[in-house]
Amino acid sequence: MSADTADLLPLDEPLDSVLTESPISPMAVLLADDDEDDRLLTADALIESRIINKFYCVADGEELMDFLYHRGKYTPPAESPRPGLLLLDLNMPKKDGREVLRDIKSDPQLRSVPVVILTTSQAEEDIDRLYELGANSYIAKPVSFEGLARVMRALTQYWFQIVKLPQGK
Repeated sequence: MSADTADLLPLDEPLDSVLTESPISPMAVLLADDDEDDRLLTADALIESRIINKFYCVADGEELMDFLYHRGKYTPPAESPRPGLLLLDLNMPKKDGREVLRDIKSDPQLRSVPVVILTTSQAEEDIDRLYELGANSYIAKPVSFEGLARVMRALTQYWFQIVKLPQGK
């Protein structure tokens, strides 16, 4: 097998068996959502999915930027580690998800943070615009807890066990 193909998944091996053999990265998941119920449900879905990563929540876009830039209550880096995955709601107070995404993707130190839009909006113009701004994925929030747990499981397996991410600084 060549070096180029050595890291590919074997075609005859089920994806689930490959995923369970890989250790989950200790990277942090950061959720930015103004709805407290959605934050709690997402945290519960991650727990139900047996995801062991650290999980942080912020309630609005300004708090998210404080977290990312280690400002205010997030000044100690231990209180605000660089997220390995950012789950971003669109409609938040103070600074909405569209503004936040534009700011993150225009900052050379933050642009490599994977940003997954997790929102109730299914508007085509939102989907198109957010991909243009640099979103890595766009997911409409499932309506059931079981659906959310399934999405969280698939999402974290993909971002932390399958893809190679840049090491944040």
